[in-house]
Amino acid sequence: MTKVITYGTYDLLHYGHIRLLERAKALGDYLIVGITSDDYDKTRGKINNQQSLMERVAAVKATGLADEIVVEEYEGQKIDDIRRLGVDIFTVGSDWEGKFDYLNEYCKVVYLPRTEGVSSSEVRAEKRKLRIGLVGTAVFRTKFVKEAKYVNGVEVVGVCASRSSDESELKDLFYTDNYDELLEKVDAVYIISMPEKHYEHAKKALLAGKHVLCESPVALTKAECKELFTIAKERNLILMDAIKTAYSTAYERLVLMAKGGRIGKVVSVDAVCTSLRDGISIERTDLSKKWNSMCGWAPAAMLPIFQIFGTRYDSKVFYTMFQSKKDNIDAFTKIDFVYPSGVATVKVAKGAKSEGELVISGTKGYIYVPAPWWKTDYFEVRYENQEENKRFFYQLDGEGIRYEIVAFAKAVESKRNMSYVSQDISEAISGVIEDFDKRKDLIEI
Repeated sequence: MTKVITYGTYDLLHYGHIRLLERAKALGDYLIVGITSDDYDKTRGKINNQQSLMERVAAVKATGLADEIVVEEYEGQKIDDIRRLGVDIFTVGSDWEGKFDYLNEYCKVVYLPRTEGVSSSEVRAEKRKLRIGLVGTAVFRTKFVKEAKYVNGVEVVGVCASRSSDESELKDLFYTDNYDELLEKVDAVYIISMPEKHYEHAKKALLAGKHVLCESPVALTKAECKELFTIAKERNLILMDAIKTAYSTAYERLVLMAKGGRIGKVVSVDAVCTSLRDGISIERTDLSKKWNSMCGWAPAAMLPIFQIFGTRYDSKVFYTMFQSKKDNIDAFTKIDFVYPSGVATVKVAKGAKSEGELVISGTKGYIYVPAPWWKTDYFEVRYENQEENKRFFYQLDGEGIRYEIVAFAKAVESKRNMSYVSQDISEAISGVIEDFDKRKDLIEI
């Protein structure tokens, strides 16, 4: 019996996939189909899949062509599979010609012509066409434009802000100072305006029937945040909180480990986010144009606390050093949260510097994430017995922004909010910032 094996993602299974599987089947007596896992696809830069692994496996099974299906989960698995399964022929599409010649040492390698004029990327792009407009002048908008190019069917078409000569990524976009004009040309907006404008810009977009991806905080009061989500739900629109850290695979895994008991009962979460490059320590006349430390860093720092402990804390206290009380600019703020079963601390600063690490303490051990933890692709689970320590590495491309864009695009297409930041957390973040602005529970240092 001649065994044949082939591999693929098989997202949105189409005629080209089926023709390739038919030709692979014809090469032997028994066809094994390897289907890449979601995590492995991420490590290879394929972040645009429309279907889950189980949906893709089911689609391949339904063709009746596969005698056996395996899930490809790691680099080098092809060699392991060929040896373990006694494979005689490895085959793949001709667009990979030469790439797998090294497998000739283990079996025969055959490159099959692909069906012209059809690909999963084209199918995805045709299925989902989402035009996004940018609102605001935050410098990281250029990263968003760059990362959006990796997502099929998503196009950034315009900006509502003044043109900047040093942002080459934006040079070909439509510019306007008229928000209504931008809204007429797009299906959705990404809001990176000053925090005090988020509510106004998001509400106007939602009332105009546009989907919204908004940098956190979504609004400066809990009531306004809740109102925006209510409008979105009533109009069947997507409103998502854009905290890119939530879309990092490493971050997602460490939160699941903490909540799943890997380090025992969690008793403390300590998150630090600081940066001096944002210019807080400049002349006071320019301070009103800057995001303060609370709006710039606190949403990301509060994310693991609210995801692990929840949003119902017993009490909190702010300790703040102001650069300008008049402009509500804090150079440094520390927040202590007290929960029924634990405590948490946030330290955020744009006028002071500290080690930007995340530490989650438990009764059996702790999770340590080195600086800058909000861009993490690596973390450690540590125990009293150091021999039990484990290190975890996950691919992170584009600081999580492209994964965030994929989730947003999928949510728009499916009309189902797929945000990794839940509404209650968005509301809690807005509520904490509201209390800070009102100087509630605040001690000035």
